Amino acid sequence: MDRLHSMRVFARVVEVGSFAAAARDLHVSPAVVTRLVADLEEHLGARLMNRTTRRLALTDTGEVYLERVKQILTEIEEAEAQASAATSEPRGHLRVLSPPAFAVHQLAKHLPKFRTMYPKLTIELSVPGVVDTVDENFDVTILAEGRRPLDGGFIARRLACSEVILCAAPDYLDRRGRPGHPTELHGHDAMLPTFLRELTFRSGAWGDDEPEGESVTVTLNRPSLSTIHTDTIYAAALAGLGITGLPSFVAEDALAEHALERVLPAWRTLTLRLYAGIPTRKHVPARTRVFVDYLVQAFGGEDRDPWLQATGCETLRLAA
Repeated sequence: MDRLHSMRVFARVVEVGSFAAAARDLHVSPAVVTRLVADLEEHLGARLMNRTTRRLALTDTGEVYLERVKQILTEIEEAEAQASAATSEPRGHLRVLSPPAFAVHQLAKHLPKFRTMYPKLTIELSVPGVVDTVDENFDVTILAEGRRPLDGGFIARRLACSEVILCAAPDYLDRRGRPGHPTELHGHDAMLPTFLRELTFRSGAWGDDEPEGESVTVTLNRPSLSTIHTDTIYAAALAGLGITGLPSFVAEDALAEHALERVLPAWRTLTLRLYAGIPTRKHVPARTRVFVDYLVQAFGGEDRDPWLQATGCETLRLAA
């Protein structure tokens, strides 16, 4: 038995929550995964997990063993990273965790160039949903800091800022009119995340030496569409269902093609600060280092919004 391979398989089963999912990720059959975990348990003389038809649950022994296995696998990765740090061509398998919207609208279109630069690197992109902090099971985690600051023991490099802007299809605005002030939104169809029922708008405050402008909080009527799925709201906005708020990195292409139009361009709602986070380790693998460097270069690495700048849709100053 390849004990190290069995340990990796065991850790993967626990991470994804099932033998079948682990088998798909590892490109082997479920029977192979089941056998490797069973062989590991037989070797240890202890049961590591209880299986039912619906879920897996670690035993007390399994929880203790998993922590040691994670430490061992991390140390092996660090040893490999240290040994390969001097190589001129990064290689290996890069695991990236990202919010779905950023993966779809930004990462996907930047990956072909990255693969051309580093053809011996393979990429596994995981997009399960909301990402709150760095996951040590991944080489790189894409994080968005909004109303709450980032928290945790990890290294984060800034990629860019992204304003959440109001936008709608031009034909919708032709039919219903273009609001000139946040209070005029009451007469419009809105599409919102399910957890949001009011929006606060601010004008002014473009620099530290400029005073705060007007602040307006708008409580919206029952929205025409509520969902936490960003791309569903994006698709509905393109179809002309109403006005919605989207991160600029989502709206970028539609703004450039005039499929969406920015609404209330002199008002701000929320600014997201985007980071590439990596676990704190003694030796950062070359594959991780070049990928983070590539993202910083691609998005600018500055406290500004490259997507609004590229589309000519930056927030405007209100006339005095």
